[in-house]
Amino acid sequence: MGVVRGVILDESVLLVESDDDKTVSVLRPGAGSLIRTLLLSRTHSGIAYGVGLPVDKVNLLESTANLYSLDCFALNDSASDAKPAWSNTDDGSVIYLVSNKKEFSPKLSSCNWLIVALNVGGEFSCHNPDMLQIENLEELPLTICHLNKRSSGTNAVTVGYIMKPSRVEDFAKRGAFPLCPTQNGLMFLPLTSKLPLSSQLKDVDIVLHKATDEILSIEDNKPTFTQNMQALQRYLDQHQDLCVVDPLSNVYPLLDRLEIQQVLHGLVELNSEDKYLIRGAHFLKVDNFNAFDFTTGLAEARLSLPCIVKPKVACGISDAHKMAIIFRVGDFKNLSVPLPAVVQEYVDHSSTLYKFYVLGEKIFYAVKKSIPNADILMKSATGDELKPLLFDSLKSMPTADSITSNEFVDLKLATDAANWLRRKLHLTIFGFDVVIQDGTHDHVIVDVNYLPSFKEVPDDISIPAFWDAIRNKFDCRVS
Repeated sequence: MGVVRGVILDESVLLVESDDDKTVSVLRPGAGSLIRTLLLSRTHSGIAYGVGLPVDKVNLLESTANLYSLDCFALNDSASDAKPAWSNTDDGSVIYLVSNKKEFSPKLSSCNWLIVALNVGGEFSCHNPDMLQIENLEELPLTICHLNKRSSGTNAVTVGYIMKPSRVEDFAKRGAFPLCPTQNGLMFLPLTSKLPLSSQLKDVDIVLHKATDEILSIEDNKPTFTQNMQALQRYLDQHQDLCVVDPLSNVYPLLDRLEIQQVLHGLVELNSEDKYLIRGAHFLKVDNFNAFDFTTGLAEARLSLPCIVKPKVACGISDAHKMAIIFRVGDFKNLSVPLPAVVQEYVDHSSTLYKFYVLGEKIFYAVKKSIPNADILMKSATGDELKPLLFDSLKSMPTADSITSNEFVDLKLATDAANWLRRKLHLTIFGFDVVIQDGTHDHVIVDVNYLPSFKEVPDDISIPAFWDAIRNKFDCRVS
């Protein structure tokens, strides 16, 4: 058969009796999730039902089809033209998922669909050796991956990915996670908590994760992950030959703002007299705002006011993005930023931020509005006193109305830094933020993050680069 490009869902796998009223039909648990997975994986999908199905059931199927923009049609001998055009195939590249208890219509023999039966109890009514069987709806994407790999040959690589739903949707809507092989042979399989992880990973060639989204807490620099990520972590510990983008140990430095600032100080080796400087921000660690000599500490750390104060923990706690801009030494007292904290140099940069994305060996950037210069912040401060400016960097970061910088980023310098960070951190996909200091033109890296969305880069450029980065990681691992 050819690569699976479409799935027809029979009403017998979508509808079940309501627990509250046996005369009322509802969607089978997991049906909506499966439909969404198929759509996000760029797989054609449709709903089929038999002639004579009660009107209430037809209405439910049609409303479901409208909700997800699916084709919905009656499957019978007299309405063959009702099928969607994509379902006409002569190579078995369309799956017809049906309950194993349903009587199969003679019409199916002329459709050339591959029949996959959902076992809802009992024996098969048809003992077709070419028919596949699955025990629950969640198995279908895994089955499709198996079939596509068999059809595509040895070049096909299955990427099992685990991320929070909003992250999956963000990537998948841009076409990043297709079940059909990409031009470089990647197939993306969502790893679900509904099935044993080991049964899903045994046929996975490479694992892609966003572990920083799966952290519940961090104590003594050790993260506690969600149950699903803990299961993945155990599996990876037991199967260290499995390729991962990227190993958890490589991601850990990005969880700690102090550690990453210390890494960034190594950028000094890239600097020379005939170029602008690229560097990390000056910084200072503080364990207690009320018992620290800031006058001496700031001077020793080459810091001057204003400063920006960030929690040492970069993610995994509720207040990881709760920050403050401090204008006076006395403002540190009783500051509500979580401790331990990192006091970081505030760089005047004319409200302009350069976001760099490293996808394997390819580097992209986007220009975004950022926090205004200190003098503008001070003028806009409320009241008679310059109180600390508190904000959440994910929700309420103060940004200027427009980009005001006349400075231009040195792409050669930023590219050198990207390559240096890739070697230093041993990461495949990451991002970092650069601001250009007014006056000195220093390029200051103020943040580094793992597996960013890179959605500012056009999809037709970034998604193939994303696939290439994953494929190259796998090819280098197995070569």
